[in-house]
Amino acid sequence: MEIRQVDTRERILDAAERLFMEQGYDGTSMLQITSGAAVNLAAVNYHFGSKGALMQEVFRRRLAWLNEERLRVLDEMESAAAGKPLKPSQIVDGFFGTLLRMAENQQHGGVTFLRLLGRTLTDPSEFIRTFMAHEYGAVVERYKEALFKALPDVPKAEIVWRFHFMLGATSYAIAGTDGLRLVTDWQIEPEDSIDRIDRLLPRLLSFLLGGLRAPLPQFAPIEH
Repeated sequence: MEIRQVDTRERILDAAERLFMEQGYDGTSMLQITSGAAVNLAAVNYHFGSKGALMQEVFRRRLAWLNEERLRVLDEMESAAAGKPLKPSQIVDGFFGTLLRMAENQQHGGVTFLRLLGRTLTDPSEFIRTFMAHEYGAVVERYKEALFKALPDVPKAEIVWRFHFMLGATSYAIAGTDGLRLVTDWQIEPEDSIDRIDRLLPRLLSFLLGGLRAPLPQFAPIEH
């Protein structure tokens, strides 16, 4: 009985993850989820209680591993550095590279979860925004402190803003929204399409690191 319950729970999570990725949270009905998981509504209510709670659990089962992996990578890098500042490239790869490499790991969601996360972060519901802030809080704090240490000559406010921009660029890149189609005159080869995650990783990391290292902006004096 316990094995069957675990199997039912995982089927529901897998179906919800796929449907939320394809149609969004608001566009997915409980009927579609029960149909996709081959269960009845009572089973969903028994395991999760509500659609919102189900959405949170879809993320929690993947983010738990992602957060642990990000912290493990950062701990290893800081241990090897023996108190010296990390290179910005190490920090960017530890946080964002670890995320993109999830696409290669079906056990932890693969491309499906990566697309879902990107889609959700680009247009989150209020309860998801609050949930994400709670789930990510401790990890983001550790990486933020590592960036402060690695870039002592850059104002902390500027680092926070640049990290915000990096989050936005990454969210859009992994959402699967093919913005390349918006610039129809820009012809690219099939191997450079949005579906090539193996090429997205080095492209995105190079772009993020360039933004992090960009010259500081010059602001007009504040008039009093």
